[in-house]
Amino acid sequence: MAVAGVLPVLLGGDANVYGMARSFYEAYGVPSVAVCQRVLPALAHSRLVRVAVEHPRLEEESVFVPLLTALAKAHPDKTCLLVSCADGYTMELARCREALAPYYRFACPDPGTVESLGTKEGFAAVCKTQGLRTPQSVTVPCGETPPALPFGWPVIVKPADSPAYWNCRFPGKRKVYLADSAAVLEEVLGTVTRGGYRGAMLVQEYIPGPDTTLGVVNAYCARDGSVPWIVQGQVLLQERTPEGVGNYGAVLVEPARQDNALLTALAALLRESGWRGYANFDLKYDPLGEPVLFEMNPRQGRASYFCTAAGANLARPLVEDLVQQTGVTLPVLRPAVWYTAPWGVVRRYCPDKGLWRRAAALRRRGRGRCHLLAPGEGPARQVWYWLRQGAYWRKVKNYG
Repeated sequence: MAVAGVLPVLLGGDANVYGMARSFYEAYGVPSVAVCQRVLPALAHSRLVRVAVEHPRLEEESVFVPLLTALAKAHPDKTCLLVSCADGYTMELARCREALAPYYRFACPDPGTVESLGTKEGFAAVCKTQGLRTPQSVTVPCGETPPALPFGWPVIVKPADSPAYWNCRFPGKRKVYLADSAAVLEEVLGTVTRGGYRGAMLVQEYIPGPDTTLGVVNAYCARDGSVPWIVQGQVLLQERTPEGVGNYGAVLVEPARQDNALLTALAALLRESGWRGYANFDLKYDPLGEPVLFEMNPRQGRASYFCTAAGANLARPLVEDLVQQTGVTLPVLRPAVWYTAPWGVVRRYCPDKGLWRRAAALRRRGRGRCHLLAPGEGPARQVWYWLRQGAYWRKVKNYG
């Protein structure tokens, strides 16, 4: 289905941007442009997305608004759709929504709503009011000694301010850390502080269970406040490298295994909070089968192309809501498996072999989608992709 004159402008430079661009191209045949602080290898040599602007201070309002305004003015014949693909860009878009509204169409809540739901501490508070469970958590300000914990070891340690942490680079950096003692916790906090991060850290109770007890949900909230589009995936495997822990290597989608009670509760949370646009939830089922919500990302998730792979194209609700201004089509799911790790890694490390066999059967039937290599990409992209797969295997041998 073609949509004439649409230009997707994607804020970010990582694998999430590639998945979003791939969704736009598969749904409407349009390429995207990326605007980011730093381009990551995930966008290398792609025919689906080109980098229009790269600026190290993009998240500053004095840079953000003029650059995006100039980009839109350079395409007066296009309907420019602005899509945040990272937490920091969502907050900046929320702050600058009035300045950018004459030039772009976008779905984004106000800054207060982003702050209340898009931060880990704010999200936990909102979940409590809705009767949804989150892990017990203690906040440790930068440079302070952790208090006595009201839960046992091991514990999960992660930054409270994800955008600020993302901009830090240091040896041993991880998305999340696992500490099994007070000494290890102190070491983690010291490493993060020496790495330049000055925000608070969250110390959370550990929810036991293998990777296959993890879940991920993506939702789209329309301009009328409804939540007509919400999709759940089951994690088969987290990434195996230290820097990748907390990201997903493979996700299985099965229509019959959607947790309808959970999805109904999450849709209600979004409606009552006044959210607009994409939202992404990470969760885990505890040993009793109760979902425990970790966080809500104020955007579609890094692995969100799993929705498109399962027949719920990520780009459609945005275009239907903001460009065509019709009702958002309810997603009709079909079984699929999405993966960014090499399939051999998924086969070797997926902890539930029954789930893996179901995923492998789908892949044999053509229902598998490797995230970073879309059909039609040129030779340079294909060479990059296979070199990446080889590098991934080497990392797994070191850390797996």
